[in-house]
This record gives sequence, C-alpha cells and structure tokens, in this order.
Amino acid sequence: MKYAWIIACREFTENARTKGFWIGLFLFPAILFLSIQVPVFLQKKAMPTRHFLMVDQSESLAPVISAHLDNLHQKRVLQELIEHARSGLMDPGRSELLRTFSNTDPRALELFRTQGGKTAFLEKLKPGLKPGTPEFVEPKPIFQMMSLPSDVPSQGDLAVISEKLRPYLKGDKKLNHQGQKRDLHAAILVPKNYSGAVLRPGAAMDPGQPQSGIEYWSKNLADTKLREEMEKAVNAEIRRTEYLARGMDSAQVLKIEQTRLLVTSLNPSKQQGDEKVNSGDVMKQWAPTAMVYVLWIAVFSIIQMLLNNTVEEKSNRIVEVLLSSVTPNELMLGKLLGIGAVGLTMIGSWIVALFAILSWVPGAGQIGPRILDIARTSPLLPAFVIYFFLGYFMYAALILALGSLCNTIKDAQNYMGVILMILMVPIFTMTFIPRDPNGAVASFLSWIPLWTPFIMLNRINADPPLFDLVGTMILLLLSVAGFLWLSARVFRHGVLRTGQPPRIMELFRLLTKSSKG
Repeated sequence: MKYAWIIACREFTENARTKGFWIGLFLFPAILFLSIQVPVFLQKKAMPTRHFLMVDQSESLAPVISAHLDNLHQKRVLQELIEHARSGLMDPGRSELLRTFSNTDPRALELFRTQGGKTAFLEKLKPGLKPGTPEFVEPKPIFQMMSLPSDVPSQGDLAVISEKLRPYLKGDKKLNHQGQKRDLHAAILVPKNYSGAVLRPGAAMDPGQPQSGIEYWSKNLADTKLREEMEKAVNAEIRRTEYLARGMDSAQVLKIEQTRLLVTSLNPSKQQGDEKVNSGDVMKQWAPTAMVYVLWIAVFSIIQMLLNNTVEEKSNRIVEVLLSSVTPNELMLGKLLGIGAVGLTMIGSWIVALFAILSWVPGAGQIGPRILDIARTSPLLPAFVIYFFLGYFMYAALILALGSLCNTIKDAQNYMGVILMILMVPIFTMTFIPRDPNGAVASFLSWIPLWTPFIMLNRINADPPLFDLVGTMILLLLSVAGFLWLSARVFRHGVLRTGQPPRIMELFRLLTKSSKG
C-alpha cells in the first residue's frame, strides 16, 4: 500500500503540472460566468434595433401594432428598472416599489404607465438608493417603425409596392433615419380589405373576398419576433372588432379574459403549515439534473485523462520501469487514487466557483442563496460525492483495463466509443427523470450499475423508495468491487502486452482466464 500511495502522489503531481489540468480548472468557471453574462450583454448591447416599414391601406391596424410594440418596450423598461432597483437599494426587502411591480400580473404594466412610467418610478426610487449607484440607462427599443421612402407608394397594388421595397429588403438600398443609414429588417403590408382572410371557426372563406391577408416581408428567417408580436396585436384587434360586431362590450370582455382563479401548489412531503410550493422548491427538484451533468463531465474528463496517461506510459515503456519496483496491483491502485484526486480537485474548484459566481454576478444574486440553501438542506452534495467516487472507480476500472491492452490512443479510441455510448444514456434521460423520478423507467435504469450513479443522483431530491436507495447502493458497491477485481487481472496480463490490441473473442477469453486465475 505504501508504494500505491507513492504512485498516487506521483500521478497527482504529474497531472497537476500539465496545462490541460489548469485549463480544465479555470475553463468551467469561465464558461459559467460567460454563459450568464454573454446572453445579458447580447440582449442589452449587441442586439440591434429592428427597423421595419408598414403600409396599412386599411388605416386601422398600424396604430394597433404600434401601441402593442410600445407596450412591449415599456415592459422591458419596467423589468430593467426592477433590476436597477434590486442592485441599488439599501434594503430591497422593504421596497414597496418592488412589491408593487415585481410580479407577472399584466396589470403591473398598466399600473406602471398610469402612475407616470419611468420618470415617476425613478423619483420614488431615488431616496432609497445606495450612494454611488449609477444612473439608469433605458434599454433601446427592439423594434422601430420607419417612414416610407419617397420612391415607395403607400397606395395601389401591394405587388407593386413590394417590388419597390425589394431593394431595401435585400440590403441594396438603405433607409434614411435622422441623417443615418439604416437596414430594413421587415415590411408589413396590410391590404385595404383584409377581412376576407379572417379565419372563423365553422365558416368557409368568401370566394369574392381577397384570400391573401397581411404580407410580412423579411429575408431574416431566423428572427421571427416581429412577426409573432404583430400577429398577437392584429389577432387581438380582430377579436375586439368581432365583439363589437356582436354587440358586446370589448372592454368588459377584456376584463373577463383577465379574470383568474388563484391556484396554489402544495407539496405533501413538506411539513404541515409549510406545504406551499415556491420557486426554491421547483429549483430543488431540478437541481440534481445540473449536478448529473457536472458528474457526467467530471467522470468523462477524468477517465479520458486516465486513458491517455495509461496508454502514453505504456507506449513510452515507462510502465516497464515502474513495474520493476512495484506490483501491477499497486500501480493500478496508485493510478486510480492519484488521478481520482486530480478529478476531485477540479470538481471542488468548480463547485466553489459555481457558488461564488452565482452569488456575485449581477442578475444571479437571487439564485445563489437559493442554491446554497438547497445544498445545505438536501442530500444532493453528499450524494454527489458518493456517486462521483463510485462512478469514477467503476468507469476507471474499465478504462485501466482498456488502456492496458492498447499501445496507441488510436487503438484505445475504438473501444472508448462503446463506453461513450453507454455514458450517453444518462444524458438522454437527464431531463425526463425529474418529471417522473419514481416511475418505471427511472426505477429500471437505477438498477443498471453503469447508470446507477447518474440516475440515482437525479432522483435523490424526489425521496426515492428506501428499497431503491439501499438496494442500488449495495448493487453498485458490489459492481464496483467486481469491476476493480476483473480490471486488476486484465491490467496485470495486458500492461506489458505489445502488438495489436486483442479482438473481441480474445478479450473475452482473457477475461474468462482472468476470472479463473
């Protein structure tokens, strides 16, 4: 055992000195930080304002669409103001403004506008701000309606108008706006009589009416946001006119449509009097999925490191020198412990970075405390550590046996593909398991040792049956012991093997021989 510890220290030191180790150590925190900040930056800074034109020959829909897009912008302003308030208030928990507007009720936007909008909000906010809080910067609008160019008519055949707009839509011509050239993102053409294209349940289209409704022209087929918002506004207006045509008060209908019954989610597993479900409870249910992904990356990265290390030492004949001083079992155990320690160091740094970034990065500060609370009150972290070690030792045993039989990385990759296919199953089921954590599929997969660490970790916060929890753990421990036992014998026979890697039947005979030896 003494020599195994010496080899473990050597493996840890050798791998900790490599560039790959340090890249892996800092790459995950960097990716996590960028994954939070880059979308925010792109949304606020890099996303350009989409300029569009509208030809409304009906003279009824343009104001409706314009008002809807303005509401959309004001909603973004309100969201940005709430974030600004949370980051700048001395005591966010006591702010009446946040309690009034920080909800998803559509009436919040109406209240925001009737009380004076951005100006009034900032005036009420100012007394409670911390000294040195930066000024609020209003987000730029996502969409902006432009005036028609002088060479494009507003009346006449829409086919002629669209042909005149084609050079602008293709980018051959630019729009003039306040002395600057602007690209045209889209054009919306509304015919004078669009009612013939209105689809009503149970009613056939009128053959005497035009069949083409609103025309939406744009060469950007990926960004459909403008079209979706335009359709919402237009369809809401169509329904309003239908209400009026039937003698109904559209304002009253709108109030009725906004009437809701409060539905409260309750969890029977929580203590009496505290059964109400909050966002932290939902996050707790899905937190294991994120940990499964981290576990998968960790196991895959470390066994890949172990494979490269074993094959490299074998191809360079370093292993022959080592075996002159230690036994194959000591060498194998030292590699398992040393590279396992490297992996544990990486994972520990990732978890610390995760909590630090979520607590520090603006916009993620509300998530950090909840995740810390989940880590403190749930068995997720202890289960992660246990399943990491068991999963690592099981797959590391397979990799050591594989690496001992191969002389080059190219040979090893052929077998590695099979292991990768096995490892992909937890990824494919990663989001399904939390939706039915104690169902037949989750229970069945939990009893397959190669997948047990991932599946059971994904179920751990859903109170799996004690039989599954204890039974799969016993089976996993026995499987890990069996894998290590077989791997040790394959490693002993294969580590000094040269030439081509064994074929499937030869490998099977070697395993059979090893299990009898």
